[in-house]
Amino acid sequence: MHAPDSGYGLWLLAAINAAFFIFFAWSFYKPLTRWDWRGFGMFSAFVVALFAEMYGFPLTLYVLGGWLSANYPQVNWLSHDAGHLLEMWFGWRANPHFGPFHIASFVLIGGGFWLLSAAWPVLYRAQREGRLALEGVYARMRHPQYVAFVLVLTGFLLQWPTLLTLISYPVLVWAYARLARREEKDCLSRFGDDYVRYMQEVPAFIPRRRRGPTPSAGEAR
Repeated sequence: MHAPDSGYGLWLLAAINAAFFIFFAWSFYKPLTRWDWRGFGMFSAFVVALFAEMYGFPLTLYVLGGWLSANYPQVNWLSHDAGHLLEMWFGWRANPHFGPFHIASFVLIGGGFWLLSAAWPVLYRAQREGRLALEGVYARMRHPQYVAFVLVLTGFLLQWPTLLTLISYPVLVWAYARLARREEKDCLSRFGDDYVRYMQEVPAFIPRRRRGPTPSAGEAR
C-alpha cells in the first residue's frame, strides 16, 4: 500500500469535528430524562469513533489494506479520499465529496438534524405542561427523536463507513428501539388510556397517512 497522506494524524481536527456535531445535536435535543441522556450518549460515542478514524487513525483501512490493495490496486487506500469507501468500491473516481453516497449522506444528516430541531420544542412544551406531545411531528410519529438520530447515523455511515461504526450501528438502532419501548412503558403508567389512544392513532417510527381522528394537543399527557 502507498504511504498515507497528511489527511490522518489530525487529532485536533478529529476532536473539533466530533465536538461540533455533538454540540450541534445537543443544541437541538437538550436531553432531560435518563432515557434522553442514554440516547444522546450513544450518538456521541458513534460520532467520536467516526471522526477518530476520519482524521486520526484509519483503522479500517489498515485492517482491510491487503484485501483492498489486491482487489483495487489503482486506489491509494491510505489517502484521505479513499476513506469514502463506497465511492471507491463503486468506481467513483472524481472528488468523493461530490459522489452519490456522500450527497445522500448530507441529505440524511440534514434531515435528521431538521427532525431533531422540529421535535424538541414540541416535546419541551409538553414536558413543562405535564401533557402528551401530540402536535407537530409528534402527530405523525411517536419517537421522532430516535428516528432523527438513526437518520444522522445512517448518513455518517454512508459517508465514511468503518468497522467500528458498522458493528455499532445495528446495536445502536436496537438500543434506540429498546429505549423507545421503555419510554412508552413510563408513559402508559403515567397517562394510561390517553397514551393507549395515542399509540393506536400514531405509529412509533414510520409515519403513515392517518385514517382516524387526529389527537388533540389539548388532551392531557
